[in-house]
Amino acid sequence: MASPKQKKNSKSDVSDTDRVIVCTNRRARHEYDVLDELDCGMVLTGSEVKSVRNNKITIEEAYARVDNGEVWLVDCDIAEYAQASIFNHERQRKRKLLINRREIRKFAEAAENDGLTLVPLAVFFQRGFVKLRLGLCKGRRQHDKRERMKEASDRREMRSARMKFRPR
Repeated sequence: MASPKQKKNSKSDVSDTDRVIVCTNRRARHEYDVLDELDCGMVLTGSEVKSVRNNKITIEEAYARVDNGEVWLVDCDIAEYAQASIFNHERQRKRKLLINRREIRKFAEAAENDGLTLVPLAVFFQRGFVKLRLGLCKGRRQHDKRERMKEASDRREMRSARMKFRPR
């Protein structure tokens, strides 16, 4: 007997194991408080995808901006692909992000009204497509950064002390 057809490629079927992370923005978690995250697609040329597959992408200086109801990734550096010859791409051009209008409105309003920033957190492949995890972030002050580093250090010390004096 034939089993009932299951719906494939739904969002609930996609797990973190299906994602191949290419690049992360480690500095973003230190510089900003991430309030909300959103996964979106990117409009890329063929040579850009090849470079991303070779881990030749940098998103640490990048940010996203909303222009005329569209979200653009600015200052993302994707190195030129050597084998592309004359059909190569520009390294730091603006790249369009693929997001639903409803989500654009939600993120854009929050970014404009509350003084928040759209920061790329990670680039990954999902089912063969290049995706970008975009974060709605609020900048941290210098004393907040120091306080957070101190808390992390204290947690590490407590954990090591517990392991050291564990009864056997």
